[in-house]
Amino acid sequence: MIGTALASADVAPLRRRRIIVGIGEFAISNDRDAVIVTHALGSCVAVCVWDAVAGVGGLLHILLPDSRINLVRATSQPAAFADTGIPLLFKTAYEYGVQKKRCSVRLVGGADMGGLNTGSDAAIGKRNVLAVRSLLWRNGLFVDKELVGGRDARNVELSVREGRVQVTSGGQFAGEL
Repeated sequence: MIGTALASADVAPLRRRRIIVGIGEFAISNDRDAVIVTHALGSCVAVCVWDAVAGVGGLLHILLPDSRINLVRATSQPAAFADTGIPLLFKTAYEYGVQKKRCSVRLVGGADMGGLNTGSDAAIGKRNVLAVRSLLWRNGLFVDKELVGGRDARNVELSVREGRVQVTSGGQFAGEL
């Protein structure tokens, strides 16, 4: 017989540290065993960044496209807005050794939760996605992959080790970026 069989007690389960990101928050990690997670992305957008060489991953959960909507909240919670959160995410990522030219960017969210798309408050998901894309583009960053739009809320997990972004919706697998 060739090879070796291991008893189940001899195999240590892979332990991944979960870093939970709430609405209007972000996290950057260089812990290769970490998984950065955010839940209930409806019209919100998760901006996921990963640099394989630096071994760094980050996730930002934005709520609204423009901080002028609520200047008080923007001061206390800049990550809630695309125009203030994205610079904060990248400034912090660069401090961890991320380089723009190596950075992979993925987007998730931006759903139309109301389903009507009428009126000035409608289509906030689309507005969020457009604001994020525009800010990234103006700063020389491009979206590698995205799972945006639709009408379903999503959960996102970013593996710092592989840079894999796994998306679920309603407890079901919705995609991998």
